[in-house]
Order: sequence, then structure tokens, then C-alpha cells
Amino acid sequence: MKRKRTGSRSDLKRLRTEQTNIASSDLDLKSALEIARTINAQDAKVATAVKRALPQIARGIDLIVAALKKGGRLIYVGTGTSGRIAALDAVECPPTFNTDPRTVQFVIAGGPKALGTAVETNEDSRELGQDEMAKKKPSKNDVVVGIAASGRTPFTVAAIEYARRRGAQTIAVTCNRNSPLQKAARLTIITEVGPEVIAGSTRMKAGTAQKMVLNMLSTGAMTRLGWVYGNLMTNVHLKNTKLVERGIGILQRITAVDRETAQDALRTAGNRVPVALVMLQAGISRADAERALKSTDGQIRRLIAAAPGYKP
Repeated sequence: MKRKRTGSRSDLKRLRTEQTNIASSDLDLKSALEIARTINAQDAKVATAVKRALPQIARGIDLIVAALKKGGRLIYVGTGTSGRIAALDAVECPPTFNTDPRTVQFVIAGGPKALGTAVETNEDSRELGQDEMAKKKPSKNDVVVGIAASGRTPFTVAAIEYARRRGAQTIAVTCNRNSPLQKAARLTIITEVGPEVIAGSTRMKAGTAQKMVLNMLSTGAMTRLGWVYGNLMTNVHLKNTKLVERGIGILQRITAVDRETAQDALRTAGNRVPVALVMLQAGISRADAERALKSTDGQIRRLIAAAPGYKP
């Protein structure tokens, strides 16, 4: 079987992310402060590049919301830096939004070992990309996001192609236009950050842009689903002292009760902030609060708005 190519060496040289940055051409002659200033000046361009992609990012958020409402999943896939950034966003969703770990997942070339050790050779394998994605059994209820600065990584391109064939919504996050990954996905988010301070080191501006985009996709989706109240992390999982204190503070801020009342409500609610919040605001029992949350899929604002004495 003839192997499908995703790009040649000459293609790589034409990528903006692989070109030499004139602003840092004498980087090795600079002082420590000059190096920091050069990197900082280049990093300042990242937010502008991401801003240009906001309409596509918003479309991505809507796709993810629609999928999660149907019980689907958000699955990230990437290699190297891109894969590690994907993993970071995925594993931080449960503690931040109290999501089921199966809701937001990641696939990285080389598996979990690649999170702490460079396993970069695996990124050249289309077969491994397809096989790893096949293990996730993507379906029409899922959104699969492929992340690759170059947009030409064989592992990621093959994974997105497979997910799309299986009916999943597919999104490409890349820093170069007209790439194989863009052609493979239904929606593309392109952040054109340009050449890196260290030529080709896409862990820098490209990696920062990817982190910003994934932050927006996951946070935007969870917020639209009602798992954030105002700008407060009401679904936070209280696993340590800092987070317990955050939970108490959230209850005090929203309901205007004193610290002791907030602590008592939190204990009664089994350390679940949303339950305690509804209990306090609506003046109902834990069982009733749990039933109410279940009936509205955790939409805290809807419940609070319906509570007696509510003031927006």
C-alpha cells in the first residue's frame, strides 16, 4: 500500500514557523536582559494573532458545547509540544469544572510516556495516528481537535482524517495556512505567529498561541454549558485547603452569608459548591438542591435566578 505523504522537506522550509526571525538573528551575542526583551517583544505578537482567529474559535466553542450536550467528548490530539499542551488542558478540566475525566481527553504520539520524555519519532507515523485515534472510537457526538504548529504532522493529520470519517466534528489548530491538517478538518483555527526567536522552536510563540486557543475552547464551552457562574469557578473540585477556601469565598460572595454559614452549608452539601449555593440561595435541603441541579444539567444561574429574593 502506497503511503500518503503530508509534506516534503521543501514544504517545511516554506513554513513561516520554520523561517529565521530577523529580530533575533544575533541572539547569541545579546546579554541576558536583551534576550529577555527580544523574546518578550515577539511574545507580544501572539495575542494579536489569536485575536484574528476569534470567529473560528467561537465556532469551535459552539461545536464543543453541542457535542457535550449530547453526551459526547472533546478529544485533543497532537505530538511533542502540541500534544503536551493538549494533555495539560484536558487534565485540568476535571479539577476546574468538575467534569468527568472521560469528557475531555487527549491523544499524544508516544502515549503518556511522551509527557515527560521526548518521543518525537512517533509523530512521523500516519499508521500510529490512525490506530491511536481508533482506540478512542470517535463518533458523530464527539469533537476532535488536532493541534500542530506546522499543520503537516503525519500522526495528527491521520488521526483527524480517521475521526472525520467516523462522523466526528473535527477542528485543526495550526499556525500555518493551506496545510494538510487544515484540509483534513472541518474547521480550522489559524494563529499566524510568524518565525520563532529560535528558528523552528515552536514550543515558543506557536506553543503559547496553542495554549491560548485551547484555554478559550474548553473554558468557553464549560461556561456556555453553565458550569461557571459569572466568572466564578462554582464547579471547582475541593481537593485541598486552597480550593476549600475558594469554595467558601464563592459562597460568601454570591449569597452574602458570613463565613460560618458558608462553611456549614458546604459541609452539609458534601463539599459540593453548586449544591451548597442552591441550598443557600433557594433555602432548600441538600436533596432538593441535588434534584434541582440534576433537572437543569447543572445550570446554576437558572436555578439561582428562580430563587426567592434573587437580585442580578
